[in-house]
Amino acid sequence: MSDPLKNDSYISPELLSPAGDAACLDAAISAGCDAIYAGCDRYGARAYAGNFTSEEFLRAIDRVHLFRKKIYLTLNTLIKSDEFDCIHALVEPFYREGLDGIIVQDLGIVSLIRDDFKDLPIHASTQMSVSSSFGAALLKEAGIKRIVPSRELSLDELGKMREDTGMELECFIHGAMCYSYSGMCLMSGFLGGRSGNRGRCAGPCRQPYSLGKIRDSYLLSMKDLCVIDILPELISAGISSFKIEGRMKNPAYVYGVTGIYRTYIDRILEDPSAAFAPSEEDRIKLASIYARGGISEGYYNKHNGLSLITMKKGSYKRDDGEIPVIPKRRYPLKAEFSAFVSSEATLTLTSAEDESLSVTCLGDIVQEAKTHPMDSNDMAGHLDKTGDSDFYFEDIDVHTDGCSFLRVASLNGLRRNALEMMKERITDGYKRCL
Repeated sequence: MSDPLKNDSYISPELLSPAGDAACLDAAISAGCDAIYAGCDRYGARAYAGNFTSEEFLRAIDRVHLFRKKIYLTLNTLIKSDEFDCIHALVEPFYREGLDGIIVQDLGIVSLIRDDFKDLPIHASTQMSVSSSFGAALLKEAGIKRIVPSRELSLDELGKMREDTGMELECFIHGAMCYSYSGMCLMSGFLGGRSGNRGRCAGPCRQPYSLGKIRDSYLLSMKDLCVIDILPELISAGISSFKIEGRMKNPAYVYGVTGIYRTYIDRILEDPSAAFAPSEEDRIKLASIYARGGISEGYYNKHNGLSLITMKKGSYKRDDGEIPVIPKRRYPLKAEFSAFVSSEATLTLTSAEDESLSVTCLGDIVQEAKTHPMDSNDMAGHLDKTGDSDFYFEDIDVHTDGCSFLRVASLNGLRRNALEMMKERITDGYKRCL
């Protein structure tokens, strides 16, 4: 197998984080993910996650694109015949807003998405159970861009699939593991009427069972996946996307796990020849954030074995000692404000990251002050109150004549309008027409 780390054309793997709600989405962005996968309130494999309403998902698309990240919609359950007519209506607004890809399980969805939304990348969910180059090649012919292969494949098998087909591979690197083959489990449906293939798994494998002389043991409960020690091997295998499981977990998990993997992926890519050794502190942290009865490296270098099963403990171990403060990432802007008597107030915003991105917004007519004119510090102070918005000002340059007055409400309105214009300016490039 060729070693991508020694190939100048090699592209670094995408770090893909889960978002069960808006808080988790913000945590993923702040921790340095490259992309996010999230579900809407229908047809996702995590029906009991927070999920997003359609309106919330549209806002999520814009927020992700504001920071040059990607977002994929999980439409990864089996779809019944009488539900197909709903799929187009569900996807269309997300497609128009600039959705970056869609993860599907049902083969019938593939042709619908391919025909109705021609340039929307389709990813085959691990629920499709693609376990060979032949299956990957078949899906490539069907129009699939990326495959999330069976989680039971080894690194050698994944490398061969990539070399044989040239397909993008998206593989799990951390989080809960499923006892059944790539999630194709009927146990929850049989026992309680909650089908895992419809996103409603009740997790019966996480309960204690008895077998012969073994009493009340967690015989079916898998240890959580953690590949921090074999990250260089995964990168060398040419995996396109490193996926963190966890759409039902909280922002602290998303932020902590994403941040640690971000650090080590960057470290490896910066100097591939350097000795790789994650710190014991980071190993402990990864094993303490929602770890279910221990961790393992999954099937990447191991074929089955009792060491993958928790046996004695099925519940999550959580590190509740210190809850991290998760900073909200905000976009930096430079502002230039002009206020001269009898003229419209003018606010120009420019991206601090890309000077070609700029907007100018006109406000109310500036009045002459009767008693106390507003000086430049007053004006800058009111404009700088960006609150919980997606932006902050690195610099505010004020031009005024020393005798001007504007109502605070006028300044606030001008700022809000200008920020909204700037958000549209940045995100418009992602949007599509149907």
